Amino acid sequence: MDEELHSLPRRLIELRMEHADLDAMIDRLVEQPPVDELALQRLKKRRLALKDMIARLEATSEPDDLA
Repeated sequence: MDEELHSLPRRLIELRMEHADLDAMIDRLVEQPPVDELALQRLKKRRLALKDMIARLEATSEPDDLA
């Protein structure tokens, strides 16, 4: 059961959900002037890091999917 909690597909889902949440937060922040530029930059940096993590995990999972 522990393996299911930490499986690659589950981790990808969690990262995608966090990425989507950050998208929503960024959209809300931009729509509410005055914009906190520092907070906005931090959220965007975290979102980009998540996108990179997702891409890396997807790349490592692709050869396993083909087998």
